[in-house]
Amino acid sequence: MFSVQGGAIGHGGTLGYGGADHCSVDHCSVDHCSVDHCGTGHVGVGYGDADNGYVDLRSNGAGKGKGNCCVFEEIEIAKRRYGGLNTIVMNAVLEACVHCGDIESALKLFDEMSNSRSCRVDDVSYGTLIKGLGKARRIDEAFQFLEAVEQGDAVGNPKLSVPLLHGLLNALVDAGDLRRASGLLARYGYVFHESGSPSIVIYNLLMKGYINIGSPEAALTVRDEMLRQGLKPDKFSYNILIHAAVKRGTLDAAIELWDEMKEAALEYNSYDLFPDNVTYTTLLKGAQLTKDLNLVGKILNEMKASQAMSVDRIAYTALLDALLSCGSIDGALCIFGEITKKAGNKSSLRPKPHLYLSLMRALADRGDLMTVKNLHNRMWVDCSGTITSAIQEEADHLLMEAALNGGQVEVAVKILSDVNARWKGLSWTSSGGLAAIRLEALLGLDRSILNPYFLPQVSVNDPVEKIMIPFEETNPLQADLELSKVMMRFLKESVLPVIDDWGNCLGLLHREDCTDLNLPVSAMMRSPPPYVTASTSAGRVIDLILEKRYKMVIVVNQSNMYSSYGSRAIGVFTLDQLSKLMDMPASKLPWHSTSLFVRPFKPPSHDVL
Repeated sequence: MFSVQGGAIGHGGTLGYGGADHCSVDHCSVDHCSVDHCGTGHVGVGYGDADNGYVDLRSNGAGKGKGNCCVFEEIEIAKRRYGGLNTIVMNAVLEACVHCGDIESALKLFDEMSNSRSCRVDDVSYGTLIKGLGKARRIDEAFQFLEAVEQGDAVGNPKLSVPLLHGLLNALVDAGDLRRASGLLARYGYVFHESGSPSIVIYNLLMKGYINIGSPEAALTVRDEMLRQGLKPDKFSYNILIHAAVKRGTLDAAIELWDEMKEAALEYNSYDLFPDNVTYTTLLKGAQLTKDLNLVGKILNEMKASQAMSVDRIAYTALLDALLSCGSIDGALCIFGEITKKAGNKSSLRPKPHLYLSLMRALADRGDLMTVKNLHNRMWVDCSGTITSAIQEEADHLLMEAALNGGQVEVAVKILSDVNARWKGLSWTSSGGLAAIRLEALLGLDRSILNPYFLPQVSVNDPVEKIMIPFEETNPLQADLELSKVMMRFLKESVLPVIDDWGNCLGLLHREDCTDLNLPVSAMMRSPPPYVTASTSAGRVIDLILEKRYKMVIVVNQSNMYSSYGSRAIGVFTLDQLSKLMDMPASKLPWHSTSLFVRPFKPPSHDVL
């Protein structure tokens, strides 16, 4: 295998884990995988001889396209200064293109290297490009390169080797394309056999592939075949198998593999076989799903006692999530304190916002407002990562929920008022929305925070046709009329319907859209207008007016609701009508978010909106 050391680029990889559930097995090891990501974000390259200097490209790999442009600019400058670049440098740039997903630039660069006098393509160049084609799902082109290498027709005379095949095999497995991965092994399996016995990495990749396509049980059967070949599982094999067992829901099998892994490490006196952060994170995910607090405690003790590893942030996060899932809030707080204490000397341990929210949810449910407030304040200062608006909103909601669950109703009312002003409403599906419902029930109608309005003259369950204005009474505008001929009507009306020659309603013209007196009204109308059928309940139409801020809703018959040539309106319901029903100016109506407008229980004597 090759490695990225001292300006060389090569093959390798990592067994990673991460994401929301912190336990997905991603890649294999430095000695067990494809050409790994080097990229401009991770490699500084030199060119020429020792006297030619050194160019650091690490700051230029921001992402696809933009970062590569910076790299190519550096390369062009270096060419003008030194006359040419060696293969090591160009391979590093090729890897940067693949890492950023810019396969077209990689192909262009490969062709340039193939025709260059100062550098030539080599085995590493082919391995990198074939891996990139696999990642880009351009499998046929990747196989064409392999066939050229196999037949001896490839530029640079590369040799067909295991590292050359690993890149494409890993890309196929990552994509869950086991059919083509199996085809690759069937076609070029002799290469692996000529190098000795089938490499354990092949079995690791196949097991990972079965997990990727949602067949963890098949990953466990691959292990049996591996043992029949006389191969002993390595750390990455065990981690993949444990992940498969957890994903399958067989935690007992995962624990057996965990014990077997430790026994093998002791038997062969190999630190490389001892469990690592990936192992513990995966097991903690299983313990979280089964709410096995004893197992969490066992894993915690072993993690702290291990001399072969240092617990990282993702493992700590999985541990805290597992403790919370098992109901051990105090234990989770202890772990959180340990994380923040260690983060003072090791910034990579600083908690992510997810960790703060997980603790705040549990503490809010317990009514511990003081601790929730403290976490709410410290999150802005101490956490690592982006605090999105969704995270900010939920954190605010949890403050109200904590106050309500702690019996501090007045504090909850104050927080709800602040939250509603800051976020312009609430969603009933959020924790804040559910808390607001409970708060409304406690306060009653006299102190309602949702401001319900009584409409004694309207039944919200009646069809809207009972309260609508007949369409003819609106005196709609003809679509081809110039605005100058009807402008005076907008001194009184804020919105008017627009019809065609057949009387079909085409849209609505709002006063604020009247910008050009010489244009026809059809050029400035909003189309299509909001429609409801005559049988729609009055309550639903009023909800639409308030939720969508409509000034007018067109009422049509059910039969022509979806007419392709327009809709023959039979009436309208307007914002002005609603303001009269509520005895309130339209400008004072309670605009609200879609999900926060509710209708309290209807008393026998009248309807409540």
